[in-house]
Amino acid sequence: MTAIELHKKGFASKTITYTNPVGGITNIGDPFILKAQNKYYLYATSDPSEGFRVWESSNLVDWSLQENLAYDNLDQSKIWAKGDFWAPEVVKHNNQYYMVYSARNEGGHLQISIATSKNPLGPFKDLSTEIIKGEGSYIDGDIFINSDGTPYLYYVKDCSENIIDGNHVSQIYAQKMNDNLTKVLGEPKLLLQPDQDWEGLNGDYQWNEGPYMLKHDNKYYLMYSANYFASSDYAIGYAVSDSPMGPFKKAEENPILKKDLKHGISGPGHNSVTVGPDGKTLYIVYHTHTDPNNPSGDRQLNIDRLYFDYGKLKVDGPTYSPQKIVIK
Repeated sequence: MTAIELHKKGFASKTITYTNPVGGITNIGDPFILKAQNKYYLYATSDPSEGFRVWESSNLVDWSLQENLAYDNLDQSKIWAKGDFWAPEVVKHNNQYYMVYSARNEGGHLQISIATSKNPLGPFKDLSTEIIKGEGSYIDGDIFINSDGTPYLYYVKDCSENIIDGNHVSQIYAQKMNDNLTKVLGEPKLLLQPDQDWEGLNGDYQWNEGPYMLKHDNKYYLMYSANYFASSDYAIGYAVSDSPMGPFKKAEENPILKKDLKHGISGPGHNSVTVGPDGKTLYIVYHTHTDPNNPSGDRQLNIDRLYFDYGKLKVDGPTYSPQKIVIK
């Protein structure tokens, strides 16, 4: 029912107003918002030496930081990670919550692991480490549960150790997972790597990272970020496929979210997507640099409306003026 129809029937829709950045949250990166139990939970790169903080909200705008870490490295039965806790994402599956994240192991490599909890606030406990086995470093896990119940893991082979033709290149891969989300199945499949002009193809370091899968009208939209995270040029693009394992074709209109330095917006990137309080409006969740004049790992939370238009994924943003959110 539309807002006009609700108004005619005597039900006035309620709206709240926000202006990016939201929540007054800084010193984070790679924000992921989970909607569960009629609330929102924000996880992010937020305590790289110890684990992950968690914030709670009822409306996507007003956030409260919880006292305890959602994932505490020092509270694990076996401490394997030595730091660099990055890019947590949480999904509900089999009546519990699974957190996928990356961290640096004793050998100095970045690896992807899975932790679980009965509560979205945590505490999350490690379930299966070294999800991706093999040489190199792996980051930015994204778990996607398809409509047929099949889980997939999208992840990045990190440019720190992935050298192709003399260049350090970050590439996005995918594999199916078992139903317990404890391991990947089959061989890894390369889905995306830097190949569009806006992705910094002339640099010695090149990135396609931060994958996030979204399904709409039986099409699979793989969102990703490109360029250096501490650069104002960090931005978001997407690719489309008829299958969760590809092949994917990048959108010609990429990037769909990019800098606007005139209005203080630098490096919008590493996104997730959530559903608004009205139960239907999609919002892209992303970070920007807290100080646009000095891009760094100090980033802040932003949200904007995301929608589909004749098969194309579009974002009303990045915004800097007041925006309205409809509350159901």
